[in-house]
Amino acid sequence: MNEQNNDNAFEQSTASATSRQAGQYRPQLAIYHPNGKGTGGAAKIDLHPAHDASAGCLMLKLANQCAVGGQSGGATQFARFDWENAISVKLDFNDICAILQVFGGECESLCDGHGLYHRTARASTKIAMRHIIDPRPGYSLDLYRTSSDGSEGRTHLMFSQAEAEGLRAAIMGSMSTICFGIPMVIEHDTSAYRAANSRR
Repeated sequence: MNEQNNDNAFEQSTASATSRQAGQYRPQLAIYHPNGKGTGGAAKIDLHPAHDASAGCLMLKLANQCAVGGQSGGATQFARFDWENAISVKLDFNDICAILQVFGGECESLCDGHGLYHRTARASTKIAMRHIIDPRPGYSLDLYRTSSDGSEGRTHLMFSQAEAEGLRAAIMGSMSTICFGIPMVIEHDTSAYRAANSRR
């Protein structure tokens, strides 16, 4: 009996630990596009649900390729990306809607080619995205950063047509979470509201 109780306690504590780990981990979508010229790029996208008084968003981080992969001394060397100098930007509701318009074919580029601008005390960032046909169909995404000290940076990534379709579906599927957060069952009394509206 004691062994069974110990087993049950162990299973419960393991399940609890797993649940805590799952709750603390934020899933991240990563897309890597290295090439043999070293001009590739990579993106990481995090979903931040709305909660309390905070609006939801997508956090986008873009990094340029900084090393070409290959074979060296019989070992495979993988391409590397310059995450230390990556550019990060917060995409709010309006930004996301504009990006979905481009992915959906409603327009060829963000804000008719002018891009989206974000300004903070430390830097200003331009988000540029457009649909391209040559040399192959896809979507070009660029982030331009000008810091308050005058330093500038640019990161670039190409999405294929298939990736754009998947991203569009993923973003559209997450919009309710970005707008309204993760649904929770909260006890509340709506009788006064229903009574007030029933008299209209």
